[in-house]
Amino acid sequence: MPRIEFRHLRYFIALAEELHFSRAAGKLNIEPSPLSRAIKELELELKVVLFDRNRRGTRLTDAGELFLVEARRLFSNLDSAVEIARQAATGYRKVLRVAVSDGVAGHQLAALLALCRAEEPEVMVQLTEVPLAEQLRGLRNRSFDAGFACEHDPGPSLIARSVWTDPLVVVVPERNPLVAHRELPLHLLRRLPLILCHPQKCEGLARQMESVVHSAIGHPESVCRATSVNMMLTLVAAGYGIGFATEGQLAPGSRPGVIVRSVADDTSQITIYFLRRKECPSEQLLSFSGRVKSMSA
Repeated sequence: MPRIEFRHLRYFIALAEELHFSRAAGKLNIEPSPLSRAIKELELELKVVLFDRNRRGTRLTDAGELFLVEARRLFSNLDSAVEIARQAATGYRKVLRVAVSDGVAGHQLAALLALCRAEEPEVMVQLTEVPLAEQLRGLRNRSFDAGFACEHDPGPSLIARSVWTDPLVVVVPERNPLVAHRELPLHLLRRLPLILCHPQKCEGLARQMESVVHSAIGHPESVCRATSVNMMLTLVAAGYGIGFATEGQLAPGSRPGVIVRSVADDTSQITIYFLRRKECPSEQLLSFSGRVKSMSA
C-alpha cells in the first residue's frame, strides 16, 4: 500500500486548483521547491503521472483528474468525521448526512429541519451543498445518507421520490416593459435573450427549467448560463437578458435593478425529489424519511 501522507494530498489539491507552482506554494505558505518535491514523491508512490508539465504551463492528466475527485472526497470524509465527533461531544448521539443540490432551498426544507430538531433532538442533520453528480456518487459510496435535488432518475441502486414543488419565477430588468405584467406569460419571452442556470452547477434544475422554457417558447435564440442565483441577478440587472429562478431561491427583500414576476402558466413548477439508497434504511433515516413524507402529503 502506498505510503502517502496528508501533506502530499493537501499539496496535490492546492496545485490541482491553481495549476501554477508559485501560486499553489503561496496558498500553502511554503516555497515552490518543497511543493515540487512533494508532488514528485506522491507520483513515485502512486507510480502515476498526475500533472503534465511543459512550457505552456501545468495541467492535470486524466489520472490526476480522477485522483483529485477521490482526494477531495477523502478530506470531505475527514471533515465529516471531525464534525461528528464534535457533535457527539455536545450531546448529539447520531448524525444523518444529507446532501442538497440544484439550489434546493426555501421554507419547506427549513420547516423539515425544524421538525427534526423538535422531534428527535439527539440526531444531528448535517447538510452539505454539493453538485448533483457529487450527491449521487456520495449516496452510492455512503458518504451521504440521503439527499434533495431536482433529479427524478438517479440511476441504479438509488430511489427518488417527489416531495414538493417550487414555483418558477421570471427575473426582469426593472426598466423592461415586461414588468407591466403582474404574472408573466412565458410565450412573451420568445426571441428574447434568456439567462438559465449552468448545467454543471445545477444539473437537475437546469433540465427541468429548460423543459418548461422549451415547452412554452421552443428553443430560445440566445442563452447565457449563470453559475449562481447572484450571478443571474447581476446579469439581469445589467440588461443581459431575462432570468429564471425558483421562488425558494430568491430571499424576500429588494434586489436592485430587477423585478421578479410570477409565471402565468400554473404548470411552471420545479419538482424537488428526496433521494436515498434502495437498501433498507437505518432507524434514523427511516424516521427522517417519514417526516419528509408527512410534509409532502
